[in-house]
Amino acid sequence: QVQLVESGGGLVQAGGSLRLSCAASGRTFSRYTMGWFRQAPGKEREFVTAISWSGGNTYYADSVKGRFTISRDTAKNTVYLRMNSLKPEDTAVYYCARKGSSGSYYHLSPYDYWGQGTQVTVSS
Repeated sequence: QVQLVESGGGLVQAGGSLRLSCAASGRTFSRYTMGWFRQAPGKEREFVTAISWSGGNTYYADSVKGRFTISRDTAKNTVYLRMNSLKPEDTAVYYCARKGSSGSYYHLSPYDYWGQGTQVTVSS
């Protein structure tokens, strides 16, 4: 059974920074692409970023490119999301997910395991 546990969310002022962590259980963590998604109130869950199993390839939504950085530490079974220059529109619940099947990095359907989410609130 795979479990993903996010942490690091909180309240921050616009322009500030946060680092989210996603700790994964299971010895096969290093074989999978991992992604971060977010969901704001009243909106659909949307892609934020993803990182390949090797860490060699990363993918970002246009809205966060240049501000957010995804990384992974295979030894710790953890994926990180560094968020800089935060904006009020970044306010959402952030979820990490494991990409268990083929398909676009940007779509929800290829991701088979999800964390419970961590709230990020950016005040203006």
